[in-house]
Amino acid sequence: MDKLQKMIKGAVKNTYSYRGLLKQLVTRDLKLKYRRSVLGYLWSVLNPLLTMLIMTIVFSHMFRFQIVNYPVYLLCGNIIFGVFSSTTIKSCHAVLDNAALIKKVYLPKYIFVFSRVTSGFVDFLFSFAALIFVLLITKSKFSLYNLLFFIPCIEIYLFSLGMSLFLAQANVFFRDIQYLYGVFCTALNYLCVLFYPIEALPTNVRFFVENFNPIYLYITMFRQCVHLNVLISPQMVLRGLLWALCMFVFGIFCFKRSQEKFILYI
Repeated sequence: MDKLQKMIKGAVKNTYSYRGLLKQLVTRDLKLKYRRSVLGYLWSVLNPLLTMLIMTIVFSHMFRFQIVNYPVYLLCGNIIFGVFSSTTIKSCHAVLDNAALIKKVYLPKYIFVFSRVTSGFVDFLFSFAALIFVLLITKSKFSLYNLLFFIPCIEIYLFSLGMSLFLAQANVFFRDIQYLYGVFCTALNYLCVLFYPIEALPTNVRFFVENFNPIYLYITMFRQCVHLNVLISPQMVLRGLLWALCMFVFGIFCFKRSQEKFILYI
């Protein structure tokens, strides 16, 4: 335990020391994403809106799911799952994409993963403009419970960072990870209850999703405070925090243990 605490404290200290580099890397990632794009950062708002519009037409009319304020329900799920999948998929290449820099100068290698996840969450914040727009258009009720949205956001940030650290180091040694993980995210998309009610699942699958799918947990918490305007269950908050901390610690442990071997494979 003492060794783990020392490792985490060292990582935090290094991150603070290289905060200038981290800022530059985050800015670079954002600029590269929208390079030569006419609308630029506006796509961070338009993309979730257009996706929501298409899926609302398909699932609320063709399949006729009876969900109150379906556009908000759908958008809440999409933006939470979207930030997890996009940051972790991009982070698979974080070490390999910066191989030239890693070979030339000493840098804490996890900083490249950290920058990918952070830039993804900065992009995620732009999507809140789309969510607020939909809330206003659908005449949704606003309350103080809406302010609790930061709880699932912080937890999924930690969870995504831990997952990204694990994937980034694994992909250095096994390049198939990036392809396998893409398939995994596609399957996970259908197990996070994004566009249908949880009641639509068979009993055994529903039990698995509710108890062993942390992404569904974060989506549910986000929906509770934004879509349903209710207080997030304290039990769900604690479960979400436990999932996030376990994945974060696991990611740091795996990355720290293998990073000295990167130079042999990149």
